[in-house]
Amino acid sequence: MLNMGRKEAGILFLGDILIYFASLWIALALRHLAVPTANVYLLHLKPFLILFLIWTVVFYISGLYEKHTLVFKSKLPSLIFTAQVINSLLGVLFFYLIPVFSITPKTVLFIDLAFTFVLLVFWRLYLSERVTATKRQNALLIGSGDEMQELWEEVNQNPRYRFRFLSALDLDAIGSVDFKGEILDRIYSEKITMIVIDLKNEKSFPILPHLYNLLFSRVHFFDLHRVYEDIFDRVPLSLVGYNWFLENISSASKISYDILKRAMDIAAALLLGIPSLVFYPFVYLAIKLDDGGSVFLHQERVGKNNSSVWLLKFRTMTFDDKGKWGKSGQTNKVTRVGEFLRKSRIDELPQLWNVLKGDISLIGPRPEFPDPVREYESKVPYYGVRHLIKPGLSGWAQVHHMEHPHHQLDMEETRRKLSYDLYYIKNRSLVLDIKTALMTVRIMLARSGR
Repeated sequence: MLNMGRKEAGILFLGDILIYFASLWIALALRHLAVPTANVYLLHLKPFLILFLIWTVVFYISGLYEKHTLVFKSKLPSLIFTAQVINSLLGVLFFYLIPVFSITPKTVLFIDLAFTFVLLVFWRLYLSERVTATKRQNALLIGSGDEMQELWEEVNQNPRYRFRFLSALDLDAIGSVDFKGEILDRIYSEKITMIVIDLKNEKSFPILPHLYNLLFSRVHFFDLHRVYEDIFDRVPLSLVGYNWFLENISSASKISYDILKRAMDIAAALLLGIPSLVFYPFVYLAIKLDDGGSVFLHQERVGKNNSSVWLLKFRTMTFDDKGKWGKSGQTNKVTRVGEFLRKSRIDELPQLWNVLKGDISLIGPRPEFPDPVREYESKVPYYGVRHLIKPGLSGWAQVHHMEHPHHQLDMEETRRKLSYDLYYIKNRSLVLDIKTALMTVRIMLARSGR
């Protein structure tokens, strides 16, 4: 829509697929020193199609289809190289551990991987930007607050957006501005074809009649809230009010989505939970040898509709403070074994059984302790809205907001975290859940965030 995100991701995906097909053809040509026949190409293409799908998932997990991919060009070669190393291992395992194909293309596979890497780097660094290039529209920004400044800086500092702000009008200072004499003249003189405006701000109401006439000048209008959400993947919290929640947030069940989500929870909990049992004896021994304390914690958290849910975790701190941070009179700290369990996320494996029971979902707002919830609900506006749906083992806020507070109260970071939770609640769908799950895998592999 307003940024190159979806269009760019689609173009990158199509380019990657073409490179997969071309690299296979080149690999076969070099391997046999002859132009591959259709039969030979198709014989290899059938198993490689499965690999192409797997490699695409690896690229997605690696962040190569994220909206900021083209911005950080210096990171692209190393990012693609890392993904290709993983793809190489998966390719070897695919052909040598699953003997269901009539070919075992050792040489072809590695030639294919090498050419895929070279062509992908060239495509991503030099060609893709030319393919997606478009003339930027001149835009006017009308709004107020920190989000307005944040939007201005993000759009104007990154060329990937299809527009740029030439001017801005702060609604808090609208009374001292001659809108008709100053702003309208600027719109015409600067050839502004797009206006991003906070239509829910009452201070914008007096200028709407003037803006209406611009429709006949082919000026396009966009709601600031929607633009902000599209760019930052979160809700502009200081700009929303009760009317926004009544319009966008609902606790009503989405029957088909709820059924599919629950089926995905059960399937994933079983597929991950049963194999994870192999870790339990080792974790038990490590914790006992470290400090001899209890292995598991059974913690109360706030779930859907403010109900209590009891989560099962491996213990990672010296004792369970039950969310009463700094109020126990004792110094609580992460144990040596606990540090490893946290970084590897092994400490959260027992929660898969909470997912199976239905206490929590795989994806949703992260459940908090009761005491911090009471503090946040009294000081952070609209905080209780996040309890309209079932909490999750991972969530949209967890994969986007790495500075969220952990074992301490932080009102400002909690507000920011809430902006991501509200985005998820508003836009929740199976596609968004799958995207969040894949991003979670990427973060776990990178051992970053918490």
